[in-house]
Amino acid sequence: MGDVNYLAVLLGALAFFAVGAIWYGPLFSKAWQAAAGITEAAKAEARARGNGYTVKIMLTALLLELIVSWLLGHMIARTSPQPHVIMMMAVGLGAAVMTPAIGINYLFQNRPLKLFLIDAGHFIFGTAAMGAVFVLLS
Repeated sequence: MGDVNYLAVLLGALAFFAVGAIWYGPLFSKAWQAAAGITEAAKAEARARGNGYTVKIMLTALLLELIVSWLLGHMIARTSPQPHVIMMMAVGLGAAVMTPAIGINYLFQNRPLKLFLIDAGHFIFGTAAMGAVFVLLS
């Protein structure tokens, strides 16, 4: 058993966050907003709250991604896996833990499939990016 690589935890969370910035920015912003039911009025209300509101959301998202990254770091430290297993663990977190969790919630909330697919893709690609950081720093 080794120690948790906290640099990898931090950089892995930042990689996950960067994927989200691209995912919900240039790649899927319009489709995601439509599927999530985000109206022009809702966007205007968010803008009216000011930049502090957006910063709070972004920092909270990063904090939550740090928790996911710390869990991966802890699992890696306890098992000392090969690089391909690190990637399997990382993508497994996104595909087999996070995606089913939001899927369950979205079913009961009657959310559209398109929203689920966009958000699930973010989790899977985000955790893959996080895993790649751990592989590079292992």
